[in-house]
Amino acid sequence: MPEGPELHLASHFVNEACRGLVFGGRVEKSSVSRNPEVPFESSAYCISASARGKELRLTLSPLPGAQPPQEPLALVFRFGMSGSFQLVPGDALPPHAHLRFYTAPPGPRLALCFVDIRRFGRWDLGGKWQPGRGPCVLLEYEQFRENVLRNLADKAFDRPICEALLDQRFFNGIGNYLRAEILFRLRIPPFEKARTVLEALQQRRPSPELTLSQKIRAKLQNPDLLELCHSVPKEVVQLGGKGYGPESGEEDFAAFRAWLRCYGVPGMSSLQDRQGRTIWFQGDPGPLVPKGRKSCQKKSKATRLSPEDRAENPPPPNKARSRTRRARRDPPEKTATQQPEGTSLQQDPEAPTVPEKGRRKGRQATPGRRRRPRKIKADAPPLEPEGTSAS
Repeated sequence: MPEGPELHLASHFVNEACRGLVFGGRVEKSSVSRNPEVPFESSAYCISASARGKELRLTLSPLPGAQPPQEPLALVFRFGMSGSFQLVPGDALPPHAHLRFYTAPPGPRLALCFVDIRRFGRWDLGGKWQPGRGPCVLLEYEQFRENVLRNLADKAFDRPICEALLDQRFFNGIGNYLRAEILFRLRIPPFEKARTVLEALQQRRPSPELTLSQKIRAKLQNPDLLELCHSVPKEVVQLGGKGYGPESGEEDFAAFRAWLRCYGVPGMSSLQDRQGRTIWFQGDPGPLVPKGRKSCQKKSKATRLSPEDRAENPPPPNKARSRTRRARRDPPEKTATQQPEGTSLQQDPEAPTVPEKGRRKGRQATPGRRRRPRKIKADAPPLEPEGTSAS
């Protein structure tokens, strides 16, 4: 899901891509989008963008002499799960381009598109930021910090810190991957009570004996949680590219993936919070873990490999299938010491022998004596005993 850094990177992209371009005509909306129509048409206008937290404002400004006479129009976008902006040739629109702004002639016709595969993205007319959202963690740090510390009595801070960090009234711009990275760097258990974590920051005051440079150095070397809510998103913006996204094969996403220390990283544990969102962490989860939730540990990179990585590291061959083919070609000999292929007993020699399904009733297994395997036909795969386990 796009978070604060992705919205800021998107605003930078729009401003750079649209610099010097003149747009014209009406704004087109796809027929499947449930968002409002954009009542704007001008023979010549320019587009600019700005971002605040998890919102992006797009401003359409008519050029002098443009017809019909039109006041500037602003739209505020929230990207949902998959929103983004793309500038493409006008005759090669990408799928799921739900809002389209076309350039005016002369020159090749281009289209600035709001693309949203999952269609959770929204836009509102009027250009006002959504009421109730707090100050931006990136651009309004001092106001953001004051807003949090001033409102610690709010019931939002009775919740675990990992859930409080997603409350946009106080942490406008923080999302799922950012909360994991911030808490990981400070070794804060994700299910520690938010107020317990943050109340200590009210008493934190730099020594008056320190010089300004010493205070800055101390802040950089030992940042607190609210400072990381500002500096960690800033790191993502400085990476450039698009930040977080599904385009695992793109170079800019590879840089972001290398930057991650905790979110989705092999070896980290994960739990679902009360809203069903997955939080990644290391170590003790804290005292407020929701009942019935068990942590699991990411063991492999298999789910995060790019197509190029998968080509270079193909999965191991299916051994059971190859054994089946061998059994069809070369039926195994009847030996007293042979055990059925592919069972967990081969992995754990000390596991007790489990009777095969279909054994005649009343026949007792001789202690210490291995069973003679059933004869395997040449046109059938080897049978495996049911219910075997090495655990």
